[in-house]
Amino acid sequence: MTAPPPVNGATARILARLRPQREKLPRDIKVMLAAAFLIALGFGLVAPVLPQFATTFGVGNTEAAVIVAIFAFMRLAFAPAGGALIGKRGERPIYVAGLLIVALSTAACAFAQDYWQLLLFRGLGGAGSVMFTVASMALVVRLAPPKSRGRVSGAYASAFLIGNVCGPIVGGLLAGLGLRVPFLAYAGALLVAAFVVQTQLSHQRRGTGEARERAPDMRFGDALAIGTYRSALLSSFANGWATFGVRMATVPLFAAAAFGAGPQAAGLALAVFAAGNAAALSFSGRLADSLGRKPMMISGLVVAGLSTASIGITHDLPWFLAASTLAGVGSGLFGPAQQAAVADVIGNGRSGGKVLAAYQMTSDVGAIVGPVAAGLMADGLGFGWAFAVTGAMMLLAAGGWLPTRETLRVKPN
Repeated sequence: MTAPPPVNGATARILARLRPQREKLPRDIKVMLAAAFLIALGFGLVAPVLPQFATTFGVGNTEAAVIVAIFAFMRLAFAPAGGALIGKRGERPIYVAGLLIVALSTAACAFAQDYWQLLLFRGLGGAGSVMFTVASMALVVRLAPPKSRGRVSGAYASAFLIGNVCGPIVGGLLAGLGLRVPFLAYAGALLVAAFVVQTQLSHQRRGTGEARERAPDMRFGDALAIGTYRSALLSSFANGWATFGVRMATVPLFAAAAFGAGPQAAGLALAVFAAGNAAALSFSGRLADSLGRKPMMISGLVVAGLSTASIGITHDLPWFLAASTLAGVGSGLFGPAQQAAVADVIGNGRSGGKVLAAYQMTSDVGAIVGPVAAGLMADGLGFGWAFAVTGAMMLLAAGGWLPTRETLRVKPN
């Protein structure tokens, strides 16, 4: 038996970058992952039944859609205030407060007596949602070791993904007991998450006296002066447009129009997207910590952009599902790197509540504008144009990262 060939220095360095040393994640990060799973699981319980529950009050499909949209609108409207509160009160208290607000508003939805009560309670939940979303991002930024930010972001995204996959399954079973039951279950999951964060997460705030004077809260203007942050805003907008907007609103319509398929085809498309996303998340975070943020951003956005654009020209179901799978892979490739790059800009020693709120807002704006623009293009020019422009948005975002400096080893400026 012959011995394996010796590994030269260059090859060893390449292998070391592809297979970096894996440090143990801090305990607080593991607490955050547990809370993320509970939150996503609970959201998945409600999402499938919410529009149907709204129609029980005698309203049509448009009014039912407004119930879904009001949540996103309130997230967008309340994001600046949420960022400011984090700077004043700290991440953990705002995280817990946001979870409690959504828990109470969701429980109230279960007891709504008419459509307008449901609209009010769901809207209040959107305000609480953006509070805990931005606060959780700020905590991950502060708690994640700089050399493991990509891996932590990937693990956090995976926890949400697993919860989102499991939630609808459990929610569908609970709906058999009545459409109000999933709302109570979601509220319960949020209360458990709030208890976990309050009791298990470190109560230590960022820095103390002197340290906090040396590292004041990062201002939005200071972040906007950094090329990495500007590129992240652009890619966040494109991701919101394509992943959270068009994928949820336009893909089901295309499946029905192109293949004469029912909800099953759209459900399959969402499932294979999630499968591709999960597969990429299993390694993309580690690569973002070894190869760098920029290569993962560009490659992921290109894969997602090209595959999304190709959806509109597919003529049979297998190719449609293949394109959807690749879109999920692309999203999983750049997701952890994007979060890690924003964390690199802010750093561990200061709060970035306002900076993270603006970053979250760009995704929410994309998720609102994208489906509307794609719907208008689909009606006027055809689905091919709708998906082509959506893919082009992601390719444009990839181009925005080309002149950006790598933040993994150098300080951005």
